[in-house]
Amino acid sequence: MALTRAAIRKPPQKSSAPSFFQQPIHPGSAISASDFSVPEVRRILESADVLEKENAFRRAERLARRRVALLFYESSTRTRTSFELAAKGLGADTTLVSSLSSSIEKGESLKDTGITLKALGAECIILRSPYSGAPYLLAQATGLPVLNAGDGMAEHPSQALLDLRTMLQFLEIPARKISDKVLRGVTVSIVGDILHSRVARSNALLLPKLGAKVILCGPPALLPETAACITSGLMIERDYDAALRASTIVMMLRIQAERLAGLSVDLDDYRTRYQARADRIAAVAPKALIMHPGPIIRGMEITAEVADGPQSGIAQQVHNGVPIRMALLVRALGATKKGGRR
Repeated sequence: MALTRAAIRKPPQKSSAPSFFQQPIHPGSAISASDFSVPEVRRILESADVLEKENAFRRAERLARRRVALLFYESSTRTRTSFELAAKGLGADTTLVSSLSSSIEKGESLKDTGITLKALGAECIILRSPYSGAPYLLAQATGLPVLNAGDGMAEHPSQALLDLRTMLQFLEIPARKISDKVLRGVTVSIVGDILHSRVARSNALLLPKLGAKVILCGPPALLPETAACITSGLMIERDYDAALRASTIVMMLRIQAERLAGLSVDLDDYRTRYQARADRIAAVAPKALIMHPGPIIRGMEITAEVADGPQSGIAQQVHNGVPIRMALLVRALGATKKGGRR
């Protein structure tokens, strides 16, 4: 509505409309893995199965002419590309906003950027930020569904969901079987730089809900004892070989060198103690699925033989990013099968 001179002079009237300062979190948001109930996890993975198999022309009608903004304050390859392909595969119009090509570079706040995107017609925002908690702020400022594509060292919920899909495929468990006991008897070891890993946190919050035992493995500098307090059902194991022997699934993490300020990590010692090498995997975990959320630093946390070997699920993880993120976008925008709104 255009502002008139009379409207400017008139004192503001009390309104029941929600304030931009703090609006309710949209129910279609995906900000933390802890927000998903077990039935909701099942629905998302079942939706991913349907969307992946659906006729491409019919699928493109689901979010036809809907507007999705990708707001990326950090560089990304897998997450950004899969979210963009997911949105376009559903027929949505997308726009990418990065810190290097927008008013963010001039110092504009996240809140004002979000309000601007909403005013321009964005109906959903996918956010990657170096600041933990940024998706909550954006969701409260805009009232739009916000999908967390990674916030600081906090979480990466869509990655945890695609990791779960990869695990279930390895275990040959269909999505419809998901329950709070579906992963009972399954042990998942997450190995490496737990301290700085948002992927580790989201997986550690999600997997125990489904009955999995989760082992966190790494040196004290990268895995403080307090990490076991993330949620119940987590164990800390410093001995990598012991963790491997107990594991059904092993998730390797890279050392995040960009976040190591003030920490002393002997990289040669790390390779010796925690690297996934072919001989080590063959000796103590010959049947385990080996995963890695990327980016991979070959020769550091994992060798090329293991990353490209028969036990690797890494390429499948990347593949699962698109159907999972399609399911999250459909959930966020409330699309019906024919592309309408609920």
